[in-house]
Amino acid sequence: MTTKTTLNLEDLMKQVEGQSYPPVDKWNPDFCGDIDMRIARDGTWFYMGTPITRQRMVKLFSTILRKDEDGKTYLVTPVEKVGITVDDAPFVAVRVDAVGEGDSQALHFTTNVGDCVIAGKDNPIRVEVDPETGEPSPYVHVRGRLEALISRAAFYELVDLAETRTKDGVPTLLIKSQGMEFEIGTLEEVD
Repeated sequence: MTTKTTLNLEDLMKQVEGQSYPPVDKWNPDFCGDIDMRIARDGTWFYMGTPITRQRMVKLFSTILRKDEDGKTYLVTPVEKVGITVDDAPFVAVRVDAVGEGDSQALHFTTNVGDCVIAGKDNPIRVEVDPETGEPSPYVHVRGRLEALISRAAFYELVDLAETRTKDGVPTLLIKSQGMEFEIGTLEEVD
């Protein structure tokens, strides 16, 4: 859901900067093997095939996630590192709020675990298109090598906010946030 929020960019920046996470990128524990934990494409966490329904537990686990250069995602503590399975992205951006307009617009995303991120230079938006189905999969960078899949509803809100420009003869949708422009698809891909 996208809303034009009454908060200003300064308030949102303080909220984002106020988030703190364990320094998982600085920890280098021994790898202890893989565990039967999976994050589904819709953001549901599973342990041994059973959904984890305690949101506080999911939120805790989400703070110790790390995706390494090998492309695998791990739960990391100072003393151990265990591999988990992630079907797509570990987070889902379930809400986007547009603050400001035009070149001063900022897009504030909230994930399914309550993380907040403002799209921009450090947190770009990217879209992959499935070559077989033509369906777009949009993402926003959250932290480290971790991204959030932008939910369908939030993506269509971005489409509504996008400008259309012709690029190489193709009508292309561009969205602005913090002075950056992000291509989110062509009119054919999002129709």
